[in-house]
Order: sequence, then structure tokens, then C-alpha cells
Amino acid sequence: MSGSRAGSSRTWGVWNLPNVLTMARLALVPVFVVLLVQGGVASRWSALLVFLLAALTDQLDGHLARSRNQVTPFGTLADPIADKALTLGAFVMLSVLGPVPWWVTIVIAVRELGVTVLRAVLARRSIIPASMGGKVKTVLQMAAIVAFLVPWASFLASPAVPLTVAWVLLWAALAVTVGTGVDYCVRGWRLSHPSEAVASAAPAEPGTAGTADEPTAPAEPTAPGTSSTPDRAEP
Repeated sequence: MSGSRAGSSRTWGVWNLPNVLTMARLALVPVFVVLLVQGGVASRWSALLVFLLAALTDQLDGHLARSRNQVTPFGTLADPIADKALTLGAFVMLSVLGPVPWWVTIVIAVRELGVTVLRAVLARRSIIPASMGGKVKTVLQMAAIVAFLVPWASFLASPAVPLTVAWVLLWAALAVTVGTGVDYCVRGWRLSHPSEAVASAAPAEPGTAGTADEPTAPAEPTAPGTSSTPDRAEP
């Protein structure tokens, strides 16, 4: 009886509201792609609305999961997958349609997929916490996508200014995307090699450490209230 209750609880946990929103966001990705493929101003506006709706679910599911204490292993896995599917799907389509260069989309895709794989590999040891840079990256990517999705020419005689803003957002998003990707790799290396990370974070100064052929001088006694233990490297 207790086993069946536990299984029922786990099953119900998967179908909580945050997870439903995550799955809805994933389901909206093909709808978004189809609308963009159709072309036309009306389809472009519809695709933009679908993208904004999907982005809204991204904000809601995380907030609800934390506030309701409904964080589940499924949600932890599915949420980043849905996020990557939405953003990468948008960048791929923007490259297909022309505004965004393919090399930009490829760099962003390599970073996003690489970090996802890295977090999955390190999940057994530890979880790499989300950083503020990652949140800024997401905001800049979303803003750049929206700026390129809006059919400015349909209601502006000269869309040069908003398109310039779109390019600025794109280059900023690309820079932060690459920077946070490097940061994740460094933090992942530190988590997988903690002893090496501590050693590299506090290297010995020349002349302070002895060699195997040259013994070091005995350490002086420490003053009361002080510690001779080296500082631990930041995670």
C-alpha cells in the first residue's frame, strides 16, 4: 500500500502546474516555427505572440515551482530543454529567414548545448548553480529575438533605428552567452577537480617552498587567534 502511494505521489508530482507549463512551452515551439515558415505580416505577428507566451511560461514555471515547493527531477530536466528548444528554434529560424548570421546561431547553439551536457555530466557529483550572468544572457537573447521578430517595415517608413537596437542586443547577447559559457566550464572543472582547483587558486610564491633536494625551513609558530590553513578557493 505504501509503495503504491509513493508511486502515485511521484506520478502526480510530474503533473503539477509548473511542469505542465514547461511542457506547454515545449509544445509551442513547433507552432512558433510553423507560423514563421508561413511568412506574411499576420503570421509574423502571430509567431511573435506565441514566442512571448512561451517566454512568459518560462518565468511562471520557475516561480511557481519554488513558491509551491514543487521542484521535481522531471521539471529540473525538462525546463532547460524547453528553454533551449525555444531560443535555439528562434535563432535557427531567424538565420533561415536571413536577419541573423548562421555563425552567430551556431556559436549560441554550441554554448547552450555544451553547458546542458556539462551540467548533466556533473549532476551526479554536484549541481552548478545558476549565475546572474546566465539570467542576463537569457534576457538579452529573448530581447534580441523579439526585436528581430517584430515586422518593423509593416508600420514604420524607416525601421533603421529599431533594427540597429536589435543588432546591439544580438551582439550583447552573443558576448554574454560566450562569457557565461566559459564561466560554466571553469566552475565545472573546479567541481570535478576540487583539489586541483584549490592548488591552482593559491600557488606558492617563488622561494617559499622547498624542493625534494632542498628542505624547507621549519614554519614559525602562529600567533594566537590566527590560522595557518590556506584560504579555500571560491566555487
